[in-house]
Amino acid sequence: MNLRANRVAEQMKKELSDIIGRKIKDPRIGFVTVTDVRVTGDLQIAKVYISVLGNEEQKENTLKGLAKAKGFIRSEIGQRIRLRKTPEIHFEFDESIDYGNRIETLIKEINKEKQHEE
Repeated sequence: MNLRANRVAEQMKKELSDIIGRKIKDPRIGFVTVTDVRVTGDLQIAKVYISVLGNEEQKENTLKGLAKAKGFIRSEIGQRIRLRKTPEIHFEFDESIDYGNRIETLIKEINKEKQHEE
């Protein structure tokens, strides 16, 4: 990713957090954290990685709500960030957080087993 794409991604991350947190009133959208934004070198596509508090159903509903609001979100981004063309937005769950939590749980289990063996 080039420097300009990096700058756009960072700016989008900040703006998206604000837009999703304050501007969207869809009841399906739960507590969302924008964890990362990756913009292609040609600034055409932005992959937005999100983390959602809640169960699987709440996560799916949040994704549906964000998909429905995509046009609004994109126009808001267009107004806030000066670009010739606002990138197409794709929302994805940030699996790294779940993965990290799973590893942490496994390490705790291993440590408990070691303590029981001693």
